[in-house]
Amino acid sequence: MSKNNLSFKDLKKLSKQDSTALQQIKVALLGDSATQLLATSLQGIAVARNYALDLFEAEYNQVERQVLDPTSELHSFNAQITVIFQSTHKFLTAFEAMAPQERTMAAEKRIEFLKDAVSLLQGKIIIYNYPEIDDAVFGSYGNKVETSFVYQTRKLNFLLMQLAQENPNVFICDLATIQNKFGRDFCFDSSVYTSTEMVLSLDVLPIIAARTMDIIASLQGKFKKCLIMDLDNTLWGGVIGDDGLEGIQLGHGLGIGKAFTELQLWIKQLKERGIILAVCSKNNEQTAKEPFEKHPEMVLKLDDIAVFIANWETKVSNIMQIQSILNISFDSMVFIDDNPFERNIVRENIQGITVPELPEDPADYLEYLYSLNLFETTSYSSNDKDRTKQYQVEAKRVSERQHFHNEDEFLQSLNMISEVEGFTKFLIPRIAQLTQRSNQFNLRTIRYTEQEITDLEANNEYKNFAFSLEDKFGDNGMICVIVMKKTDGKEFGLDAPALFIDEWLMSCRVLKRGMEHFTLNTLADYAKENGFKYLIGEHIPTQKNSMVKDHYVNLGFSKMQDSENRFVLAIDGYENKKVFIQKA
Repeated sequence: MSKNNLSFKDLKKLSKQDSTALQQIKVALLGDSATQLLATSLQGIAVARNYALDLFEAEYNQVERQVLDPTSELHSFNAQITVIFQSTHKFLTAFEAMAPQERTMAAEKRIEFLKDAVSLLQGKIIIYNYPEIDDAVFGSYGNKVETSFVYQTRKLNFLLMQLAQENPNVFICDLATIQNKFGRDFCFDSSVYTSTEMVLSLDVLPIIAARTMDIIASLQGKFKKCLIMDLDNTLWGGVIGDDGLEGIQLGHGLGIGKAFTELQLWIKQLKERGIILAVCSKNNEQTAKEPFEKHPEMVLKLDDIAVFIANWETKVSNIMQIQSILNISFDSMVFIDDNPFERNIVRENIQGITVPELPEDPADYLEYLYSLNLFETTSYSSNDKDRTKQYQVEAKRVSERQHFHNEDEFLQSLNMISEVEGFTKFLIPRIAQLTQRSNQFNLRTIRYTEQEITDLEANNEYKNFAFSLEDKFGDNGMICVIVMKKTDGKEFGLDAPALFIDEWLMSCRVLKRGMEHFTLNTLADYAKENGFKYLIGEHIPTQKNSMVKDHYVNLGFSKMQDSENRFVLAIDGYENKKVFIQKA
């Protein structure tokens, strides 16, 4: 059950759990409307965040009395944090009761009470601001009429921001923004309100409780400090290693590149606010850095990144390395990645880290991240902007030691299944596309057209395999292509029939899952069953496939005497590699 997707029913259940072992916070809740269900939601979300609220809930519509009476239960309770919820509905009731000439001062009258509350209350104060109610008395013209309710509501929210600026202990929980996001019909149920005096719908209660708890947790020193970012299809569209600098999608014009550019603009603002930015990418470092250095539409630059790690190790081990460099807790980190496999392996192996479940469509990334309110803070200073430089210097002092635990157990839990096929008519277009686009895990970088792929499948001198991979998190589709030429072995100086691997390419998104070993096991099984005694592999180096230069050696092949780039594996005596992938 995700902490970011809890229903009121979930929160009610959590509120009843034994929370005596959790850190306790004394919180008072004052409301001018029914707050019982809000109180339940706050207690539930606190347990979800590993806190326990010692909660004082004032009686209905007793805000003024509790604040202004020094002998009230509120003052006796001595809360660490007081939450004040005066609804827009009750503000409208008071507004309508005023004489028309008095309505120009409605916002000032309400703010005067809040100023009194700030001066009289101890501890921190969270004030809910005012979602708008369009009473339609003036329509849009109300924006020009000082005696209109819409004018006074907007004025009140502005004065409330000024009050918070002037008082370090005052914080605003932004209900107006929540209503702007989800809509008034989602946040307010008129039938419920008329029968219960409850102005917040059951649907919006978990969202408001979570936003309130974000502030409370930040006041306890628990907040997000670092954003760790994947690159391909996260910060830009496409794969830099395959598509090249000109092929990735970025920019302000029409098309999906706009979504990635706007995401980077938001991230840039986070950095300027003091959030530490780090990169964790499965890539060659030089290739990964190229867009930051050379792409004209790239908003983020290398100077914005505190720690930049791009290699072919697991993202878990690299995030651990980032953590050791930054020396901050995992629960203060957020990791964004378009790949559900990578998200889940990080979640399951790094306790406390926040990993948003990004939508499939990059156009939805930014609105989704907005809704999570990941980077709540209760402080800000101009010094925060210098944090990146500090960590960049620190990163140079820290060794690049790798950490990883229980990888085998996790891979076994994935229930990975691979379907192994020939080059079927359905797969041929995809295979041709892969051979055209794949640059990094591509041993010989042979480019095939659809017709050439069709001809290879029809040619008995070749044996071809296409591998797909599926796990409990979803279907990765076709991720590996093998083309093997049948030979008598003599042209390679061998004394028995052999299979020459004319092409071995694989999608980089499935690295570190054992797919290389599963593929080799499949090739060896075919060789044994069909009388071939050797497998021969070749690596033709390019600027972009250096990651596989030791591929065959790592799999147990031996370098052939007459060639620097060819490798041979004897099939007799070969034992299948340990893998956690089942054949479909």
